[in-house]
Amino acid sequence: MTRDELYAFMAAHRWAVEATVTSSGAPQAAVIGFAATRDLELVFDTLKTSRKYRNMLKASKMALVIGWDEAQTLQVEGVADEPTGAALARLKARYFEVFPDGHEREAWKDIAYIRVKPTWFRYSDFRVEPPAIVEMRAEKV
Repeated sequence: MTRDELYAFMAAHRWAVEATVTSSGAPQAAVIGFAATRDLELVFDTLKTSRKYRNMLKASKMALVIGWDEAQTLQVEGVADEPTGAALARLKARYFEVFPDGHEREAWKDIAYIRVKPTWFRYSDFRVEPPAIVEMRAEKV
């Protein structure tokens, strides 16, 4: 799977399930609305009072599943951070392209924008027999 194919798959979806762990090691998951960049970064907004935000501050690793419909999925593992400056402006612009209503949330108290820089992907297509499953490290894409 090429970089362009990964981006196309990610950009065709708006929702993902993200997973983090608490400081005690308990798993937590949530559905998020996200946008993908051509650099294969994912960006989403959340409140600083959310469990995912607190978990991300303690352990920056995050896993996501994108596209469970139509028998295709993309699993992503990566490092999450809270960008600032020019990176934040670039990511918010992309996020607002996908979620124009995000402009309204931008004024909320405690809103945060999280970027996930992928380190690993696993694409699965169960529409074919045998299923097509491709794993790749982000630096090799």
